[in-house]
Amino acid sequence: MNFNREDHPHRRRNPLTGAWVLVSPHRTKRPWTGQIEKPIPDTKPEYDPGCYLCPGNNRAGGVKNPTYTGTFSFINDFSALLSDTPPGRDDDFFYQTESVRGMCKVLIFSPSHRLTLPQMGPEDLLKVAEMWQKEYKEISVLPDINYIQIFENKGAMMGCSNPHPHGQIWASQSIPDEILKKCETQAEYLKAHGRPLLLDYVEKELEKKERIVYVNDSFVVLVPYWAVWPYEAMIVPRKQLMSMADFSPADLKFLMDAVRILTIKYDNLFETSFPYSAGMHQSPCDGKEHPGFTWHMLFYPPLLRSATIKKFMVGYELLAGPQRDITPEASAAKLRELSDRHYLHL
Repeated sequence: MNFNREDHPHRRRNPLTGAWVLVSPHRTKRPWTGQIEKPIPDTKPEYDPGCYLCPGNNRAGGVKNPTYTGTFSFINDFSALLSDTPPGRDDDFFYQTESVRGMCKVLIFSPSHRLTLPQMGPEDLLKVAEMWQKEYKEISVLPDINYIQIFENKGAMMGCSNPHPHGQIWASQSIPDEILKKCETQAEYLKAHGRPLLLDYVEKELEKKERIVYVNDSFVVLVPYWAVWPYEAMIVPRKQLMSMADFSPADLKFLMDAVRILTIKYDNLFETSFPYSAGMHQSPCDGKEHPGFTWHMLFYPPLLRSATIKKFMVGYELLAGPQRDITPEASAAKLRELSDRHYLHL
């Protein structure tokens, strides 16, 4: 009997981090084996007087929002990172500690309380990308800021406490471990091969076509070969962009086209407002060279078989390592087949 990755348990390695994922395709042969549920209606109002992110309302910290009509950003009233943290350090082997400075911002995508990214039009989506770029450029030059994490948690299932369309920025003095790994692996690959790792990876994926979800002039949407979550996806540029500062106006437009198509397909998968955590990994802004680093955006949605059934990282996955049943190839095929017109026909 010969090994077949579509039938037999195997491990797949993430070349960006060195981590492995166990794939058990024999446990489920089809990408869809769960129950079929009726679409969950969207009942959110255009404006919610009790929402602390809606225009003109008071926030949880007591500050009143302006009557904004587009995107809007502000320093998080309950920031996890603070700009005035005093220096401190403990080098004890068991209790090693160092203080860290930073800032956290809330990025509101729209004045409409009911909208999500896949429900927004191209012009309004472009404003979101322009806000991401503007915030990155302004924050990256601040002292004590060495890395900027832009992300969105969508849906109560992902811990989002307010449904108003918004994302966040956490900018820190320290560089997260995941980013340090990716800096190292991409620099090593560039030194060995003379080309950025992710650009070579995208070229191979475009040749194979097994895990491609969508392609436009500037970006490729795909399910990574090493994906952990059932419908995990990644947006990768077709040229090297190291951070949001490198994006041209056309790049911003094509990025949001890719985001719109992917998130519409997510919503159409189970006919629900699909929850996820999404964020972009970009080169640190610490003033050092990070050769080979390529910006990319990651989407980690938890849903597995229906609008209410999620994948839990428990047991073996919590104690040993991640595992998946449905293969990335099957996930990509399912997403690729879905319509890019929203199921609500907005």
